[in-house]
Parts: sequence; structure tokens; C-alpha cells
Amino acid sequence: MVKFIESELVLLKKEIDEMWTLVYNQLDRAGESVLTLDKELAQQVIVRERRVNAFELKIDSDVEDIIALYNPVAIDLRFVLAMLKINTNLERLGDFAEGIARFVLRCKEPALDPDLLKQLKLEEMLSEVRFMLELAKRALNEESLELATAVFAKDNLLDDINANVTEILADYISKHPENIHSCLDLVGVFRKLERSGDHITNIAEEIVFFIDAKVLKHSGKTDENYPIK
Repeated sequence: MVKFIESELVLLKKEIDEMWTLVYNQLDRAGESVLTLDKELAQQVIVRERRVNAFELKIDSDVEDIIALYNPVAIDLRFVLAMLKINTNLERLGDFAEGIARFVLRCKEPALDPDLLKQLKLEEMLSEVRFMLELAKRALNEESLELATAVFAKDNLLDDINANVTEILADYISKHPENIHSCLDLVGVFRKLERSGDHITNIAEEIVFFIDAKVLKHSGKTDENYPIK
């Protein structure tokens, strides 16, 4: 029985890795499509969203089978539960990527003002989201509490950037009222990126739960109140 469940857990981890790569690529393409207003690239993101949804359903089904057939306990059970929740968070990240891509398809201007995007720190925010997702994946692969908890602090930068968006855009709209619709729509892009950070933080919480059996949800976790062993 032990050998059978071990092989199933290895396969589950492989599926999560594949889902992770797919979602990372979705966010990467969506971000690039915003910076360049590449509608063809945005359309690719929307089409591939169906693969993300199919992956989520497959992993959910596999988790249910493992629990029903093998009755995992202790660290095996924590691993399976963590993968289930990570899978859900990855699917939500895929949704955000699709939403960002749809902004690009709606955008009618030939290009977004590069000076505005620089002031808003859009490229920096996109880069930070990708880095957080990479960091969380490393934390899982290396079973590293240090890397997992490092994700929490990274989310603060996303919050700070998002907090400044409304004021910057309001000032820009007052000077360029002809761009009001795209500017208001752009707020949603930043909101989706900020929420992406929240979901990646959720993923890091699940990694801590798997490794150390600590539940961090709703605990106000930070690097300071979760010391590294």
C-alpha cells in the first residue's frame, strides 16, 4: 500500500508542476500583451484558459481518488490537501490572466501612454507577480520554509503599487480626458495583479502547512511573526 500511494503522490506532484508552468506562462503572456497591446497574444491567453480549467478538474479528481482509495495520513494527507488548495489558487491565477488579456482586446487606443505605465509601475508589478510564483514553486520543490515565508513580504510591494494607482490615474485623466475609458479599465488590471499576489500568498501558506503542519490562514502572517527555524 505504501508503494502505491507514494507513486500516486509523485504523479500528483508532477501534475501540479505542469499546472504551475501553464499558469505562469498565462500570466507572462497576459502581462506582455498589456505592455505591448498585442491583441493576438491576448487571444492566445484566452484560448489557453480552457486548458487551465481542464487541468484543475483533473487534479481535483485525482486528489479525490487518492483520499478515497489510499486514506493518506500525517504528512501524506497534508501534502494531498495542500495540493488540492494550491490547485484551486492556480486556477484563479489563470482566471486573472484571462481577465488581463480581455482588457487588451477591449482597449481601443493604439498604445497605452508609456510614461503613464512607468509611473504606475505596471511592468514592475508584473515582474513581481511572476517572481512570487517562481519563488513559491521553488519553496515547494525544495520543501523550504524560508522560501515560502519570503513570499509573504513580496506581496507588500504589490499592495503598495496598487494603492497608488487610483490617484495617479485620476491625475492623468484630468489632463487626458479622451483616455478615460481605458484608464478606468486599467484599474481592473492592477486589481487582478494585486489579487494574484494574494493567491500566491495563499499557495505559500499551503506549502508551510504541508512542511510544518502550521495553519497560517487568517493569522496575520509576516516574516517577523513566523521566524525561520
